[in-house]
Amino acid sequence: MLSEATVKVRVGKNIIHTAAEGEGPVGALDGALRKGLIDAYPELSAIRLTDYKVRVVNEGVGTGAAVRVVIESADGKNVWHTVGASTNILEASWLALTDSFEWWLFNNNIITS
Repeated sequence: MLSEATVKVRVGKNIIHTAAEGEGPVGALDGALRKGLIDAYPELSAIRLTDYKVRVVNEGVGTGAAVRVVIESADGKNVWHTVGASTNILEASWLALTDSFEWWLFNNNIITS
């Protein structure tokens, strides 16, 4: 079973609307985000999502529980971790995923602000 994600991202003054499929929702988000950014930042093709972990932060509140997502990413030389937290697991995943891409772009002096 495949998941599909649709995202809109602002790259400079342009808004790019893309969709992608993945083996799960996070893989689909990753694919859609990459599609939206790859023309402006082809260097992002070096990044791989290597691990994904979810932890419930406040157990006992059922479906309203907050979760913390930790994503491990790598570029062949470095490995780094980013975190997202929310009561929505997809939002927490999105926050961790976008932070991973942004951190890598800043760390490699591809973007400055």
